[in-house]
Amino acid sequence: MEMQWTDVCSVSDLQENSGVCALVDNLQVAIFYLPNDEQGVYAINNYDPIGKANVLSRGILGDINGQPVVASPLYKQHFLLQTGVCVENISTVPVPVYACRIHNGRVEVDTRSVAPLRQLIENSTNVQQNGVIA
Repeated sequence: MEMQWTDVCSVSDLQENSGVCALVDNLQVAIFYLPNDEQGVYAINNYDPIGKANVLSRGILGDINGQPVVASPLYKQHFLLQTGVCVENISTVPVPVYACRIHNGRVEVDTRSVAPLRQLIENSTNVQQNGVIA
């Protein structure tokens, strides 16, 4: 299956070893630029499922056992950038991870990776509006 890339920003718009938030297909996506890492950029959903806020792009980057992580600015739990798994609590719902790349000096995200999460959010919102809590 061929990837479908959405242009998000220029690499020059990013700060080394930090994150930014971008709106991709109406979702907040945290993009992290690690120029010394083989992959270079990572994209995960900006929503912290433990702190229940869109803050992960503001987290501190680091690594645990050689794997890149972001520490949430709220409760300091670590999410693996490659899988979205919370290191301190693997039973927590993982943060969605999106295909991301640098192509011709531009950061691109695969929109098909984003679309299923949007459906879950919309379905959850519809259920809550109808008075039923999922």
